[in-house]
Amino acid sequence: MRVTARKIQIALGLLWLLDGALQLQPSMFGPGFANQIIAPTADGQPAFVAGGVHWAAALILTHPVGFDVAFALIQIALGIGLLLPATTRLALAGSIGWALGVWYFGEGLGGVASGHAMMLTGGPGAALLYAVLAVALWPRIVPRERRSSLSFAVARWFPPAWAALWVGSAIFNALPGQNSSAAIVEAINTNADDAPGWLAAIDHHVSSALTGSSWWLPVGLVALQFAIGIGGLAHGRLKAAVAWTGALLSLGFWVVGQSVGELYSGTATDPSTAIVVVIFAAALMVSAQARTPDSTYPAPSVEAQLASVRAPAGR
Repeated sequence: MRVTARKIQIALGLLWLLDGALQLQPSMFGPGFANQIIAPTADGQPAFVAGGVHWAAALILTHPVGFDVAFALIQIALGIGLLLPATTRLALAGSIGWALGVWYFGEGLGGVASGHAMMLTGGPGAALLYAVLAVALWPRIVPRERRSSLSFAVARWFPPAWAALWVGSAIFNALPGQNSSAAIVEAINTNADDAPGWLAAIDHHVSSALTGSSWWLPVGLVALQFAIGIGGLAHGRLKAAVAWTGALLSLGFWVVGQSVGELYSGTATDPSTAIVVVIFAAALMVSAQARTPDSTYPAPSVEAQLASVRAPAGR
């Protein structure tokens, strides 16, 4: 199947639908959502991040059920909006604002401000990548002879965004506290905590194989991430190869560092950063293709878009 910008928009929509469904898990309707999921992201954060996270957690505790239902409905609405060409622009705009809010108040900036944002363990946060994707996939209105059309294509600046993601990850991996093989092995072993047996067994096998790897493990990981980032600025087959390498490495991180998003736990709020990076890789491959739009749709008027949003409420 040919990857297109429109299909990546649909993938982002499916992620929002999944996030909305996860928000409706029974464990989310009590104080545990604020106390055990939101509040811990403030640990080790500077005051300007921790303050926002604690404020959000305290606000949710005032009406846990109401806020949880509202969060779920917002994310489901964003997902449905992205699946329908007529509401794509509104849904992308909503995705940017909502994702950035989640990144600050719910993810604590993904640990970026604390200096501990390894991609292995989920840095820099899935919500930030949702927002970047939404901006990169913003459709253009192309004038036609009789009426305008929406043109779907990945933004020209996306390869530098890919490079910033991976080079930034390499830099964070080189910082004190996470630039040793012991730190990487410890992160993998921690990933096994509370994991189901099959996943814990994979983590323990990988950590055992990497134990005693000395300097080459952190150096190799930093160099590989740096190469993936810089390679995204190349052209043609090299860019596609880099995209595949980044996607496969991210899937490895998803298993041994992010515990498959803890989707088995009943408290997961998203599938974790690695899955979004895989969609990033697809977007990078689209940017390697010709710069002509992959598809066009009739561009609805602003009034039509607003009407489509108001319609469900009137039923």
